[in-house]
Amino acid sequence: MIRCLYRAARVPGALPPHDTLHARVYYPALPPTTEAERMTGELPVDRTQAPLPVVLFCSGINVPCAGYGWLALRLAAAGYAVALYDYVAETLPGAVGLTPGLDLEWVRPDTYGTGPTCPAIGPLLDLLAALNDRPDGPLHAALDLRRVALGGHSAGGTVALHNGGYFQGVAAVFAYAGHTVASTLLGFPPGTVLSIADKPTLLMRGDRDGVIAASRGRYGHGPADDPIARTFAEALPATACGPVYDALIEGANHLAIVHPQDETTARGFLDGDLGRPAEAIRETIVELLLAFFARHLRGAPVAVGADHTFVRSR
Repeated sequence: MIRCLYRAARVPGALPPHDTLHARVYYPALPPTTEAERMTGELPVDRTQAPLPVVLFCSGINVPCAGYGWLALRLAAAGYAVALYDYVAETLPGAVGLTPGLDLEWVRPDTYGTGPTCPAIGPLLDLLAALNDRPDGPLHAALDLRRVALGGHSAGGTVALHNGGYFQGVAAVFAYAGHTVASTLLGFPPGTVLSIADKPTLLMRGDRDGVIAASRGRYGHGPADDPIARTFAEALPATACGPVYDALIEGANHLAIVHPQDETTARGFLDGDLGRPAEAIRETIVELLLAFFARHLRGAPVAVGADHTFVRSR
């Protein structure tokens, strides 16, 4: 049985009404045994695998976190606590929408690398710590906040890559269709690859990603350049311990990780067609993530790979 808690958190320094995160926390649960549990629907955690490693997932721009609920269910069933969130705020200067949370003042040539670029991560980790510390709560003492995987999709994946080194407990970082090639609009020279923390990192990308292909101009890239491949090759120094994995998924596009897709928002109209059934591609994504988490959160000697995927590491 998988259950989900709904919670809200404030974003320090943000001005209302754009100062509130709405979070969902998924976890494996036990059936109800008390009247209070039957009435509230807040069921106690299944402690069979506790303390549970934590996955904090950052959504793509204008993609509701419900689109990643399928993934949260799969990961929770495998013994992880998974936090998703929706945050309405500026996505770009003057534009408001759903955002993973990105403070562009910290993504400039003179500021990047000096502090977190995402104001949402700290409050979410604090929220999870409060759930873990609440004696009468369903997750009391069940979360392992020393084993956190920080990840996301698209801009959310970029946010995860930016911030893997700033928060205590983050042990691994992952991204689907996310990279750290910087926009020239922020003052970076064309083709600049921003550095990432020396943590185990999994980069996943589809070979039919039309959204990234249509966006390469903002990085000063030509049509043949792949910003995710460049992130893999250049975001960590050669002396880093890593490891970093680059997983190219056959038949996948930019939004293959989202189900169901809301065609009224985001930029799916730019995307390529899928080359394999959508369900099979989602299964590949799950296989990659579970292998990565098993190895780098649980310490199991599992090879990171999946069918219909080319994986390289350094």
